[in-house]
Amino acid sequence: MGMTAMVGVLLATSCLAALPDSALAAADETAPTADPTAAPTPAPAKPRGGALLAKHRTPKPKAAAPAEAAPAKAQAAVDQPAVNQPAAKVKAAKAKPVKVAPAKVAADEAASAKPLRTRRAEAVAPAAARPGKSVPISLDAPAPDAPRAPAAPAEGVQTVRSITIDGAQRLESDTILSYIRMHVGDRYTQAGADQVLKDLFATELFSDVRLRNDNGAVVIEVKENPVVNRIILEGNKRLKDDKILPEIKLAARQIFTRSKVRADVTRIIELYKREGRFAASVEPKMVLLDQNRVDIVFEVTEGPKSKVRQINIIGAHKFSVTQLRTEMVTKQSRSFRIFSSGTSYDPDRLAFDQQKLRQFYLTQGYADFRVVSAVAELTPDKRDFIVTYVVEEGKRYKFGDVKVESQLRDFNGDQLVKRLSIHKDQWYNAKAVEDTVDSLTETVGSFGYAFADVRPDFQRNKDNLTMSVTFRIAEVPRVYVERIDVNGNTLTEDKVVRREFRLSEGDAFNSYQIKRSSNRIKSLGYFQEKFEIEQKPGSTADRVALEANLEEKPTGQLQLSAGYSSLESFIFQASIQQNNFRGRGETIGTTFNYSAYSKAVQLNFTEPYVSDKNVSLGVDVYRRDSSSFNYYGTNRNTTYQQNTTGFQVRAGVPLTEYSSLIARYTLNYEQVTLDQATYYINGQCSVYLAGQYLCDAIGDRTSSIIGASYVYDTLDNRMHPTKGTTFILGGDVAGLGGSVKYARATVNASHYIPVGHGFIFSLRGEAGAIHALENNAPNSYEDPVRLTDRFFLGEPQMRGFDIRGVGPRVLRKYYTNPSAVGSSAVINEDKNSWVNDALGGKYYYLGHAEMEIPLGAGARELGLRPSIFMDAGAVWGVTSPQTVGTTTLYTDAVTGKYTTNATASNGTANAIAQKFVEEFVGNSPRPRVSIGVGVNWNSPFGPFRIDIAKALTSVYGDTLKTFSFNVGTQF
Repeated sequence: MGMTAMVGVLLATSCLAALPDSALAAADETAPTADPTAAPTPAPAKPRGGALLAKHRTPKPKAAAPAEAAPAKAQAAVDQPAVNQPAAKVKAAKAKPVKVAPAKVAADEAASAKPLRTRRAEAVAPAAARPGKSVPISLDAPAPDAPRAPAAPAEGVQTVRSITIDGAQRLESDTILSYIRMHVGDRYTQAGADQVLKDLFATELFSDVRLRNDNGAVVIEVKENPVVNRIILEGNKRLKDDKILPEIKLAARQIFTRSKVRADVTRIIELYKREGRFAASVEPKMVLLDQNRVDIVFEVTEGPKSKVRQINIIGAHKFSVTQLRTEMVTKQSRSFRIFSSGTSYDPDRLAFDQQKLRQFYLTQGYADFRVVSAVAELTPDKRDFIVTYVVEEGKRYKFGDVKVESQLRDFNGDQLVKRLSIHKDQWYNAKAVEDTVDSLTETVGSFGYAFADVRPDFQRNKDNLTMSVTFRIAEVPRVYVERIDVNGNTLTEDKVVRREFRLSEGDAFNSYQIKRSSNRIKSLGYFQEKFEIEQKPGSTADRVALEANLEEKPTGQLQLSAGYSSLESFIFQASIQQNNFRGRGETIGTTFNYSAYSKAVQLNFTEPYVSDKNVSLGVDVYRRDSSSFNYYGTNRNTTYQQNTTGFQVRAGVPLTEYSSLIARYTLNYEQVTLDQATYYINGQCSVYLAGQYLCDAIGDRTSSIIGASYVYDTLDNRMHPTKGTTFILGGDVAGLGGSVKYARATVNASHYIPVGHGFIFSLRGEAGAIHALENNAPNSYEDPVRLTDRFFLGEPQMRGFDIRGVGPRVLRKYYTNPSAVGSSAVINEDKNSWVNDALGGKYYYLGHAEMEIPLGAGARELGLRPSIFMDAGAVWGVTSPQTVGTTTLYTDAVTGKYTTNATASNGTANAIAQKFVEEFVGNSPRPRVSIGVGVNWNSPFGPFRIDIAKALTSVYGDTLKTFSFNVGTQF
């Protein structure tokens, strides 16, 4: 045995003696071959539990013995022929190699800045570990020193005759050689050998590198870092995998490196800090697999959520602290904000709040406002934060002179000034200036000037506190659309997107049309909402390319909901719909509704572009069963049952960008019936039990209806509009065949106005009229327009009134002493004892004025939108029906049924059952007015509305209702 080998054995033995038991166990477990000089060590305990890691935590090794008692980690070593000198200590590599699961290899020794071993020291270098073993990943290892190789032999200078790579599995030898600076023919030097180690460790591709020199034949032994098999997250309950995994760098089939693990741990902790969990910690581990693979496991301890206990604003005098807090995204933690995410502490959100404060003051005229400091302090219990802002408000400014200077020949500055919304002596408002820039840019863009340069120039006068603004429009050349690219649409056909563009290739660039195209594509509902059409330079300076970079989202909908409303009682709804059928923009679906008073099933299909023409075509097939009712006091009594089976075919064509014409044809078969056990006597409908108006309504009829509607729509959002206008004028004619003949016209309009600070004011109105084209009524008292075709008004359209609570009706009032005669007979004036039958009308109008009130971020997240409102409307115009006047009903002594005869067929006197009088009331166009407050909630079960309203004016016979709530109805 040579001197060097003997020294290596002695070093190995002394190192093993100096190691703690845990380190010896790890070394023994991972070493491919045991050194004969090494003492036996106990086998390590296996991980417990059935899960991947079973929450098993490997004990952290004790601190390594200093100096010569180095830990049993593999060392980056340089072997050479034995010489009469000890192995030289070298500095660690510049790179930061990581501790790798399959083996505690030489790279870790270099990372721990330990001296290099000679070849015999390999006895204590763990080179392989048992698959399935979980190992903590150390992220706090010190930066390694540069390794040093033993000096060249004393007998002479050697030349590198060959360089051989040994141990490479995935990497080609030529690839590895390209990383080093040593080449065949170079002088072999200690510095050159050290540099080889540095270069290879710096790549972070290797867990162990050894260099051996045999008279110029250099052999580089490498052990590649393992490959990541998969990434596993454990303990993350508040942040799910789909929120964390896209943010981390490591991924399956990548090479494992400690730097990536360290960066991922930092990123995960940062994500938790954004959620207000500043006590979150992450412990990375790896699970050793065969074939030099590892599973990386991030064990997350989420910790409690840090809240903002208090927000202080020092220096605010013009506005209350409460008002300023409402402008911030961050909110003080309170019990009523239990569902709000704005109460958690987030440094980024606090920085954003400073900008929100500044924006608020700038909109109020305080142009010199600034935030002096913002400090977040941890509370003494170390659970929450107290945030303190120090501000300087400054003086309040007004607008001075407002001018527009245009270099464009198509625009006159003086004319443009007249169209601006800001004027001299108004309070300065930075938001109004931004809106003016956008408006001028849009105006310029509509004339084909792309990338228009509109810049506001401010002149501040601190003496008279004015801010003059000059909007300068720079002259720029016209630009044309060279091409339109559509990307990211894997399911949706290209033409579905392209047909929504408001300009074509070759058209003059128009920023307004670009914005409109973007809104139309968003309104399809096929793609993620964060979408904008990007503008890219074209082949020449006067050309621009438009890119629609899409990200598709699921367009199929399966909805199941159940609830209760004051209108329908129990409600169950189920629907399945595909809004992008076959990727061609077609809509197909089916809907089923069930409630205590109605049942319906419907199939629908819509083709928005027939034969790629701008014409839509749709068809609906349905069956609807509904029960009408009257009121006996506050209880509903089912009256007639209406069963409708039919279909509708509709076609639409756009007239302008915002208007369209829709034509339709409807064919219905209707059956109207009454419960014979309740309303029939001797097989005939009894006018005394049902009323003449209900007996006239029963029967089977066929309706053949042709109609059309003109639609004008500029709303910014159809589900929750904040600005814009709608106007719909419709007309229908029944009589193209069938047994029903009438003409009906309706008009519907709405206008939404954002009034600032989140308040939205809306005006909505509608009206209608119906006229019979043929009078088939057998009697003068029967209205030629059927009961089922008339207009009805009440909840939910008109709040403050009950269902069908407004308009013409028949009241049936009962006597308290039915056997009395003459003036001694007394009518019961308790309305809860009356029967109230709504008859509807041939004409109606209805108007709403409503102000939506903004709430905090927590309420917005929950979808809560409170409002105050006023409703006004009326329905009237029905022919006065035949009533039975004062009537006494007896119980037949023979049959037991109701009769108007005082004597039975056997001569026996019949007992009086009831006595009543019928009265026709409410047929007046006088407006009914109500006011109230309501809350809309976009719940998981659908739109939910609660209203509290009071009727200010009403007509005798109207039925009032203060409180109402409805699911699936939105106003």
